Amino acid sequence: MAEPNGKIEISPRGTRGALTIWGSFWMRLFKPLLDRQVSQYRETGGRSAPKFLDFPLVLLTTVGARSGKEFTHPLGGFEQEDGTWLVVASKSGASTHPAWFINLAKNPENVWLEVGNRKLRVRPSLLTGEEREAALARIAAVSPRYGKYQNKTDREMPIVRLRAS
Repeated sequence: MAEPNGKIEISPRGTRGALTIWGSFWMRLFKPLLDRQVSQYRETGGRSAPKFLDFPLVLLTTVGARSGKEFTHPLGGFEQEDGTWLVVASKSGASTHPAWFINLAKNPENVWLEVGNRKLRVRPSLLTGEEREAALARIAAVSPRYGKYQNKTDREMPIVRLRAS
């Protein structure tokens, strides 16, 4: 939920979840691949982007909570009928939130979404309650991995709505 100051509340870590011991090693190993994927996406306006977990690939840019640097993350995106997009902070069902979500929560005024050749400044908001549950069910129906990720952890995986601002 959004707080009065515009920040997004970060829910507690879980006590169980997918193993992430290789997380930093994995990211260092695959960073060149992710960087190339981001570059190709931008060069082709997203036309060369593969589907990611059965969703179109989108690019989410956030500003680091500690560093103040911009970071771009390729994510699966779920377009809504009203033109907004949903992204899930799943981290493959880990007990902790992904870094991009922490950055988005700490700096919600500095978030951009790239869809195809459009780059939009977006305003994030957190889905809660029945709205979140219904969205997760729709997403899991298209990409069952997300339902499995939620079953791996007792952390409530945040679902973020991104609306052009």
